[in-house]
Amino acid sequence: MLAPKKTKFRKWQSGRRQGARRVKPETRGITVAFGAYGLKAMTQARITSNQIEAARRALSRAGGKTAKIWVRIFPDRPFTRKPSEVRMGSGKGDLAGYVVDVRPGRVIFEIDGAPEAMAREALRKAGTKLPIKVRVVERA
Repeated sequence: MLAPKKTKFRKWQSGRRQGARRVKPETRGITVAFGAYGLKAMTQARITSNQIEAARRALSRAGGKTAKIWVRIFPDRPFTRKPSEVRMGSGKGDLAGYVVDVRPGRVIFEIDGAPEAMAREALRKAGTKLPIKVRVVERA
């Protein structure tokens, strides 16, 4: 799974979750820059490192041997979780993993070196592993 080698703070504060209608679209990483086809986020969510890895595996299996894959996001935000059946209080939970905040418009994966039909199908399969709505886009 993806995780940062070193972090300044072990636990982050939660932040404020804003309503779906108030999410601002992404301004960075919105074009296909490396490959021929990309997977673009249409909704906002926090994607865990496990979900990124599952989508990457599905993409690499469906893409074939010649396909080159780029992962354009990296989970650097830690999230905590308290154990099950523990009483309220007594501090913040232990580190459970890392997530990345993805906003609408962000290109998550890119692929090149595969035929168009195969690349689109591979990106569609990878998109089913993610908790957001996605769209397959071409390089402009």
